[in-house]
Parts: sequence; C-alpha cells; structure tokens
Amino acid sequence: MLLAIDVGNTNINIGVFDNEKLSANWHIATVIHRMPDEYATILIDLLQHQKLDIADIKDVALCSVVPTLVTTFDELSQKYCHVTPLVVGAGIKTGVRIRMDNPREVGADRIVNAAAAHHLYKGPVIIIDLGTATTFDVVSKEGDYLGGVIAPGIVTAAEALFTRTAVLPRVELIRPKNAIGSNTIAAMQSGIVYGYVGLIEGIVTRIREELGEKAKVVVTGGYANLLAKETPVIDEVNSNITLVGLRLIYLMNRSQG
Repeated sequence: MLLAIDVGNTNINIGVFDNEKLSANWHIATVIHRMPDEYATILIDLLQHQKLDIADIKDVALCSVVPTLVTTFDELSQKYCHVTPLVVGAGIKTGVRIRMDNPREVGADRIVNAAAAHHLYKGPVIIIDLGTATTFDVVSKEGDYLGGVIAPGIVTAAEALFTRTAVLPRVELIRPKNAIGSNTIAAMQSGIVYGYVGLIEGIVTRIREELGEKAKVVVTGGYANLLAKETPVIDEVNSNITLVGLRLIYLMNRSQG
C-alpha cells in the first residue's frame, strides 16, 4: 500500500492507497514541533482504527509547504515504514510543465493538484484550494501549469476579523440565512461566506476571459462543499485531489526506476 501525505500550514491530509483505491483518509493538525515518533503514534492509531497495519505500507509519497516537516516525515517513513519517501520537489517528474517566471516559487501541493487535475479532467482546468490561503491554479489543456492567484484563506480572513477588532466575535462559518444580516454574527457570516463566493466568481470570470475558453472549475479544501453550493461557477468538488496527484506522481517516478 502507498501512504500519501500532504502537509499544509494548518492541516495534514493523509491517505492510504491500495492500488487505485483510496482505502483510508484522515486530517490531523499541523504541529511543527511534533517529533517523528509522535506523528508515528498518531498514524499507527489511525491505521489500526481502519484495521490496517503500518507494516503493510510499502511506499510513501509526500508534498509539504512546511519545509521543517519534510525531515520529520522522512524520519518517520524510514523508521516505521522502512522506505525513503518520494518528496515532490526539484528533480521529481510530475508530468506538468511550469510556465512561471520562477518555477521554484510554486508550492509542491499546487503542482500535485495540477498533475491530478490534468489527469482527471484533461483541460483547461482551474483548481481552487480553500486552505490557509485560497489559491487558484490554472492548467491548460496541454497540461501546462500557467500560473494562478493567491488570496487569504476563508478561515484566515475570519480570524483576522476576530483578532484585529475589539468587539467582533469569532463566528462559525456556515451558510447565512440572508445576505442582509440581522445581527453581528449573521452579518459577519454573510460577509465572509458570500464575500468568498464573490471572490471566486470574480476571479474565475477573469481567468476564463484571459484563457479565452470556459475552463472547468474544481474546488478542494475544508470549505469546498459550503461554497460550491452557493455558486454555479464551481463544477466539481474533489476533496482528495492532492492525494490522487501524489499517487500519480509516485507512479511516474517509480516507473523511471
């Protein structure tokens, strides 16, 4: 089985593939100072809960936007799975041509998403990842990564309202009953949720105009389902696109020998 690990700034998405099937999937908090043995303990418990054994993990594929945790998961993989993980980065075959001014600036997770999107949907595709940052990544029908957009994440924006003001509370991010809030919490929920719907619609419209064609829009991340219900510009929700991309990239590089 293949263990796929996507390390984000806020959460770590972990999946176990049995051939093409995603047999298990978990999200845990990203903690920079957690030791390899601590992460391993969490992983072993999660595997056992699904009646899986860490001894059955034969390969590991990893992408990370937190550089210090690459070493942590490398140590975990070698000590507990007895394999060196495939880490997406320079020198790794991804199947994606990066058409950026500086290709090294593009986060590994965004390239992994682009690889998965091109494989699953062909193109052109816009992948929206609703993480700590909200990112839009554009892939041409030829499989080229053309660039993208980076905006604050929806949770990041909500926390900013709470931490940077004296009286506004922390609010639950749920669908508002009305656009016009009848109280402070409802007004904040409307501003955040519908504000991000407007952000998505506006940016997707501009990207499609620049491409000159109607690119498919795929959204992933913790609030993907919430926002997808509020706008017709989102064509599909795929919460596991990064894990699927990690498996594809692992297979590309394994076949190289």
